[in-house]
Amino acid sequence: MTVQGIVTSLSLVALAGSLGMPAFAQTSGESQEILEEVVTVGTRTKARSVSESPVPVDVLNANDLAKSGSSDMLDLLKGSVPSFNVHDQPISDAASMIRPVNMRGLSSDSTLILVNGKRRHRASVIAFQGGGLNDGAQGPDISVIPSVALKQVEVLRDGAAAQYGSDAIAGVMNFVLKDDAEGGSLEVKSGEFFEGDGQATTISGNYGMPMTDAGFLNLSFQMKNVDDTSRSVQRPDAQEMIDAGNTAVAAPAQIWGSPKIDDDLTLFANFGIDLQDGSEIYAFGNHSTRTVDGGFYYRNPNGRDGVYTTGDVRLVGALDGNAASCDAYRTVPLADGSDMVTSGLTADDNCFVFNKMIPGGYTPRFVGDITDNSITAGRRGEFSDGFMQGWNYDVSASVGRNEAQFGLNNTINPSFGPDSKRNFDTGAYIQLEKTLNFDVQKQFDTLSLAMGTEWRDESFQIIAGEGMSWQVGPLADQGFNIGSHGFAGFSIDSAGTAERSNYALYVDVENQLTDDLLLGGALRYEDFDTFGDTANYKLTFNWQLTDNVAWRGSHSTGFRAPTMGQASVVNTQTSIVGGQLTQAQTLPAPKLGEAELTPEESVNFATGLVMSAGDVDVTIDAYYIEVEDRIALTDNAAPTDAQRAAMAAAGVPNPELIGQINYFANDFDTETTGVDVVATYGAELFDGVTDFSLAYNWTKTEVNGGDATCGGAFLNDQGEICKAVRLERGLPEHRASFTVAQNWDKLSAFVRTNFYGEYVGVHADWFGEQLGSEFTMDMEVSYQAAESVSLTAGASNLFDNMGGKIDGSIVGAPDNVLGGIYYETSPYGIGGGFYYLKAGYEF
Repeated sequence: MTVQGIVTSLSLVALAGSLGMPAFAQTSGESQEILEEVVTVGTRTKARSVSESPVPVDVLNANDLAKSGSSDMLDLLKGSVPSFNVHDQPISDAASMIRPVNMRGLSSDSTLILVNGKRRHRASVIAFQGGGLNDGAQGPDISVIPSVALKQVEVLRDGAAAQYGSDAIAGVMNFVLKDDAEGGSLEVKSGEFFEGDGQATTISGNYGMPMTDAGFLNLSFQMKNVDDTSRSVQRPDAQEMIDAGNTAVAAPAQIWGSPKIDDDLTLFANFGIDLQDGSEIYAFGNHSTRTVDGGFYYRNPNGRDGVYTTGDVRLVGALDGNAASCDAYRTVPLADGSDMVTSGLTADDNCFVFNKMIPGGYTPRFVGDITDNSITAGRRGEFSDGFMQGWNYDVSASVGRNEAQFGLNNTINPSFGPDSKRNFDTGAYIQLEKTLNFDVQKQFDTLSLAMGTEWRDESFQIIAGEGMSWQVGPLADQGFNIGSHGFAGFSIDSAGTAERSNYALYVDVENQLTDDLLLGGALRYEDFDTFGDTANYKLTFNWQLTDNVAWRGSHSTGFRAPTMGQASVVNTQTSIVGGQLTQAQTLPAPKLGEAELTPEESVNFATGLVMSAGDVDVTIDAYYIEVEDRIALTDNAAPTDAQRAAMAAAGVPNPELIGQINYFANDFDTETTGVDVVATYGAELFDGVTDFSLAYNWTKTEVNGGDATCGGAFLNDQGEICKAVRLERGLPEHRASFTVAQNWDKLSAFVRTNFYGEYVGVHADWFGEQLGSEFTMDMEVSYQAAESVSLTAGASNLFDNMGGKIDGSIVGAPDNVLGGIYYETSPYGIGGGFYYLKAGYEF
């Protein structure tokens, strides 16, 4: 075949390395989550045994990965990879819709996501309230990938930007789709939390069919609906109003818990067919949709400045435009509202207070319709003639699109007074990415040489919301807030598309110098049409010291380019500052007269041992990651005169009315040090097959420079938990899981104990405390009722551990501050125990 068939995506089909342990049988339970005998990721040469890998890779079997009450891929991974963390994110704006993750303590956009070895597009959602650890991160939406569509998940735990490009500072996750050409499965799963809420029902299926006698088409679907949860009590301020006779206050007024997810539908397809010349054409893609509905902070009718109050008196608007006509009422005290009656305010049709319209206060509901689509197609094979004869090639093209259509219900645009709507279409974000790859590889005796090129185009689009969601109403000049309250709509001035393209060239060499020594190296050059170019390298080795011990290691440099969303987004969000609700507008740095974003730069070092002794296998890997110029949101602050002038010059509407701003900046540096330990043992016990597995991770992050450090203080100048505290102590430094899996003829079971070390629990961003270590336990039992039918019962967090209970006394507040009971940053969630039943049918 000639050079028109051409080469592989730089996000290669393979990840090499592994934890260096033998594979167990397919029924061996949890041990299969971590081990696989041969892997092909992180390298561009042929598949090799795990003990020969120069870098650590977890290979997670999809069937065992799904042994959980949750059907969300984020929760499945959290239970299998100790260095992988994800929070529930209650009351976190768009982060509640697409939850950001952390691997090795770094933000979600520091881990590159691949599907079938090809780069996955990122989500359109930016986590403005990402729990401190992910504030401003814009990573891919992993939750759309269902376990039923997967053959396995490969987790490369090493910096790999020199191989795969931007975003691979913490590592790489490769989701490998099923490629069966026959058979299929159906599964129904249902469960709920021990508290009786959060009911979840999932129906999933997979079907493989042949395409002629040389190909396959594998189709998967998952349908899911999940009810919301509440771990809340009535807020003290709301209860005081109820006790005073206000019957319009909701119970509870504010909810801490997981959002409601409706009509969550995902379709995946994977296709491949061998051609007569020995090459293969392939394609895969997905379509996913869901609606997410979550709660916000309660707006107190006696204390929400800019809506109900101004200072310690009622905020009164003169509907005739003559502010002086209502001066007599602007001293009405708050109290229980009875003074509004005695003063005549409630009877005055011209002088308006929102207590007339919404007497019990209100809690906005943030809703989002998430749509995710992707398709990749390509051809791979071997050149049969010409100057490239004998070279393997892979040429592919990918398009990925993620759209988040936002809405805010049960709120108001205060500046429109009594004419305000209550539900708003606030606009949308759209992330679109297009990628072309051409890679070649050839084996020269003991040396493998690979090279290739990649072109990528990324755009971030803001679509304006409906007019009243952002327009300035007639009461704005009398002190009433502007925009749909809680999440202002995107204005026409904010709408538009920011686009960037880049190309990359790479070369990758691996040489098996001797039977015992493997050396490898990679060099990658990328040029972006915005900030310029960058070059990065990686060196690896694997030295088989004895028959039972191998030493491996790597050193690399890397980078993470700022996303187009981070560089161009406009957003208004509500957060807690010093215990008070505050609205802040995020603007692109240049519109504030600040510096353009530049890439984060990283240096990685890793070394480890792969050891075996009889039926025991152990790997120990240590790593160090230094990241300079990390991109993050600055703290909320009042605009300076210079910033207001820059906003006016850039065409930002009404800069004089913007009270708080923030922006993305290259703000600080971090150093992350850690150790991963994995041990497995297989035996025949209790008249069956028993597998034991232990996985442990220690990660410590130190923050240097920028606004993040707060001079060593626990709180910053705005009364929020300091970024450094959250980055350094917001996740447990120690995490571990120990699993025992037992298999008999028709019965199988596993028990997994999870350990979470000490961490700082944070509530509502403005206070927290050091919390102790905790254990949780998961359990599942499956019975093969017939040849094709299996029945399963299980429980996650069996002993119903809710996480750290809020101690409001540390700030002189009651235990149920803002209605919360538990610190929502618990690493295992605040939902508590979850039980589930499922039935599966294979054909």
